[in-house]
Amino acid sequence: MTSQLFAICFRATRPSDLARFWSGVLGWELADGPEDDVAILPPDAAGFRIRFLPDQEPKTGRNRAHFDLTSASPEDQRQTVARALELGGKHIDVGQLPEDGHVVLADPDDNEFCVIEAGNKFLADTGFIGALACDGTQEVGYFWSEALRWPLVWDQDQETAIQSPDGGTKITWGGPPVAPKTGPNRLHFELALPAGADREAEIDRLISLGATRTGTGIGIGIGEGAGRRVLMLDPDGNEFSVQRPR
Repeated sequence: MTSQLFAICFRATRPSDLARFWSGVLGWELADGPEDDVAILPPDAAGFRIRFLPDQEPKTGRNRAHFDLTSASPEDQRQTVARALELGGKHIDVGQLPEDGHVVLADPDDNEFCVIEAGNKFLADTGFIGALACDGTQEVGYFWSEALRWPLVWDQDQETAIQSPDGGTKITWGGPPVAPKTGPNRLHFELALPAGADREAEIDRLISLGATRTGTGIGIGIGEGAGRRVLMLDPDGNEFSVQRPR
């Protein structure tokens, strides 16, 4: 059985504070759980959750992935930006031009995200989180399409994008040049298998697609939890974890 995208995980210096920020921005409910396993839940049970894992390593360089939030109107975009600023976000400059319609912000832990202008056709009908926009190769887009069994919805000029057959957030990769990796990513995918699935068989499948098994998740704030999670790398060297079946 194929792995499902269970969560997008943030390594965070203050997980609870960052969870409250994103809960407020997105309107997602905080999940009950231990202090070191903070998560917010999507409004649609079929969607992924966002987890916030403790890690004290300082941020170095720009993240390899960021959220693109959508807007229904110019006023809606202004309200999202204002809400993010009120909750502790800030404007940042990543080289965007004055005529660009999107607004670039950072959350209280300095993770970049964008609030996209209304009328963006590529993100139409995706939901509030229109995309997780990633720095990555065409090869890694193909890998994740096969790994999650999500079809490619864009494949042009070495840029790729995938989307669940059920719709929702797209995951995109911008193609070369890909910035060199300087340490563990602050954002990573967490995959989960349905009850009764054979995790080792799934890990073998992911390896056959181009992933690498690395062992424990120590160093990116996840740990194996007595075998609960296995840490792997995708073809671009990005960490992801595979849970044991629930």
